[in-house]
Amino acid sequence: MKENLKHRPVLLDEAVEALNIRPDGCYLDATFGRGGHAAAILERLGPQGRLLALDRDPQAVAVGEKRFAGEGRLTLVNEDFAQMHAVAEARGLTGRIHGVLMDLGVSSPQLDDPARGFSFLRDGPLDMRMDPRRGESAAAWLARADEAEIAWVIKEYGEERYARRIARAIVAARNAGRAPATTGELAALVVEAVPRQERHKHPATRTFQAIRIHVNRELEALAAGLEQALALLAPGGRLAVISFHSLEDRIVKRFMRRHSQGPRPPRGLPVPEAQLPKGPLRLVGKPIRPGEAEVAANPRARSAILRVAEKRS
Repeated sequence: MKENLKHRPVLLDEAVEALNIRPDGCYLDATFGRGGHAAAILERLGPQGRLLALDRDPQAVAVGEKRFAGEGRLTLVNEDFAQMHAVAEARGLTGRIHGVLMDLGVSSPQLDDPARGFSFLRDGPLDMRMDPRRGESAAAWLARADEAEIAWVIKEYGEERYARRIARAIVAARNAGRAPATTGELAALVVEAVPRQERHKHPATRTFQAIRIHVNRELEALAAGLEQALALLAPGGRLAVISFHSLEDRIVKRFMRRHSQGPRPPRGLPVPEAQLPKGPLRLVGKPIRPGEAEVAANPRARSAILRVAEKRS
């Protein structure tokens, strides 16, 4: 499949600006994708600057190695960002990183490739794994999970009100020898099971999101990655996170808020706000969303939100 290297990442300028890049600094792009953010970071780095980039998708890493061949300031590693601490520690970078960027969710090249099985808009194998070499595919999970587990995943990770109906339809199809093996088959089951459809939203949107999150353990990886990023940052270093749905954003928001506060005094004990203990992070500005022009050019940017925090000195 031909790669679209001209694709512009969501909130590119805002995210790179949020990192407050110093030319001789060391930065970590925890979600390399197709290298859009990495290229913008490298443009701001001087000869002594360094960029460590991770991606769990071997296809993304292969494209990146070709695109940035000969770029000595970049180290690209095929690894999940839930392993960023081990990757950085092996290179002596713990506590020395000046900025960590996390651009969550699935990338456009992954969505646009039918063979990856992420999108109901293009029929293909029902895979959904960000690293196709590891773990269980969506089809394999749906072939073995019981109705209660499927319903829980779709409800919890997709916030789908018809989760039980959809799970029942999947299990019924499986019992009839028609377990969904392609994205088209799963989408058709969902469409048939959902009694009311939302305007301007495909009925399978929430179900596909939920199964993808489950198969890739995305929320567990996010929680682990945030904690590790905090440990890796140097004093004054920035953490910038772009999320695309409420489940991700809630985790990021609560993490940053929790670590911006120190231990709370006992209830009923009046303590002036200025005297309250501070946590290791300082919130930087307000959450940033894409402007109208960016959303018009890239509708997938509509739900994006960028949150930024800085490690206190």
